[in-house]
Amino acid sequence: MNETKGKILVVDDEKGLRIGTQRLLEDENFTVDTAENGEQGISLGVASDYDLAIIDLKMPDVDGLEVLKQIKSVHPNTICFIATAYASYETAIESTRLGAYGYIPKPFTPDELIYQVEQGFRQRQLVVESELLKKERDENLIEIASEKSRLNTIIKAISDGVLVINRIGELVYFNTAALKYFDLDSLSIGDSALIHLPAPIVEIIKKIYSPDQALQKTYSIQLELKSNNELFVESTCTPILQNDKSIAGVVVVIKNITEFKKIELIKSQFVSMVAHELKTPMAAVQGFLNIILDDSISIPYDTQRDYLVRSVIRLKSLTDLVNDLLDISRMELKTKQREITEIKLDEIVQSVSQMLELELKKKGVTLITHYEEPIPTIKADANEINRIFTNLISNAIKYNKDKGKIDISISHSGSYAVIQISDSGIGMKTEEKNRLFQEFYRAKNEKTRGISGTGLGLSIVKKIVESYYGKIEVESEYGSGTTFIIHFPINTN
Repeated sequence: MNETKGKILVVDDEKGLRIGTQRLLEDENFTVDTAENGEQGISLGVASDYDLAIIDLKMPDVDGLEVLKQIKSVHPNTICFIATAYASYETAIESTRLGAYGYIPKPFTPDELIYQVEQGFRQRQLVVESELLKKERDENLIEIASEKSRLNTIIKAISDGVLVINRIGELVYFNTAALKYFDLDSLSIGDSALIHLPAPIVEIIKKIYSPDQALQKTYSIQLELKSNNELFVESTCTPILQNDKSIAGVVVVIKNITEFKKIELIKSQFVSMVAHELKTPMAAVQGFLNIILDDSISIPYDTQRDYLVRSVIRLKSLTDLVNDLLDISRMELKTKQREITEIKLDEIVQSVSQMLELELKKKGVTLITHYEEPIPTIKADANEINRIFTNLISNAIKYNKDKGKIDISISHSGSYAVIQISDSGIGMKTEEKNRLFQEFYRAKNEKTRGISGTGLGLSIVKKIVESYYGKIEVESEYGSGTTFIIHFPINTN
């Protein structure tokens, strides 16, 4: 049986979220207790010394800040997170003042929750180890560093950096991770540490040592140590107290949060892109409807109908965008249900071709198929395979020239079915081809004006193909057409 990692309290009035969080954390070998309201959360949190507590901000009886306050008053070393969909600047300040370690925004993904919990559990371990240091210290702390060889070995092995600085600014303890983050290979015990550390950390240490520091607080700051998002760290400075409550030194813990920052940046960029893609069609529909509803403007019936038709088209693009976003989300979370069956690829091609027959006729595009016998059979979800061909053939029509041609071939290559879809259309420039599978990317040049789309179709196609351990490639030359090549595992049973 796996050893439990630690004990966690989850306080949330939403039953589904509470139970789901409990199961997720128990699967990660944590011991989890739950409370369905604030009063129960206070009762459990005060009665037991939990490693971590995840507290909902908004509850019907007692809010999360009061629960946080009560737990921290009895167990100040419990690492507490506030989970909320209603975060604000004011609640962030108040929760930090009351001792919250961080925020977990709702809704959160399993990966986001586990990341936050692991970071909090590391902080809990450091706090416990710091308490051990406080209990066995002497006046200048240097002797502690030499006597605690076992603790030294443990701390030197962790990935977080640790520095201990005494009252006069001398370095009395460090591990190799701390020196690596601050590029201080030549620093040794007894050296003046403050002249080597980044200025923001030095300011915090001086603030902790200042005479007007009535309350011994822990301060944290995030720093970019290497430009271009190469290295972000979070430094936490905690005072070490003497028996008379005077400050003997400061523990500085440095955590590498580079990957977390990169995720934040990606999420921010993604939200900006989604907002832009939603705003444009919504603004267009609103503009058309405002004109129609304006009694001061006399609009012929045909013009009104034209505006309404355009509005319907724009709204359909919004629906397509939302559906594409939902599909991407389900694929990434692996919650999309599949019905796996045996699929004949030629039947899929025939079905999609019939569905797109009107579009083919409008542009006078000829579709030609070439099948190598025996035609490969694959095992997959029919809807997903249908979507692959629909997207690629639809693009081959939209980006083709009038009276152009589409060639579809299906053949074998070892244990893979090879699908090639070629068109005689406008093709792509090198920089466009390199970005083709990025979410929301659409090639923009003089030949693509007026061609609509969400910019998510090819991204979804790539995710589907790769989810079956296949691969997709593209060959294209600007002005000379495009070929998509898919290698898909064959059902050999």
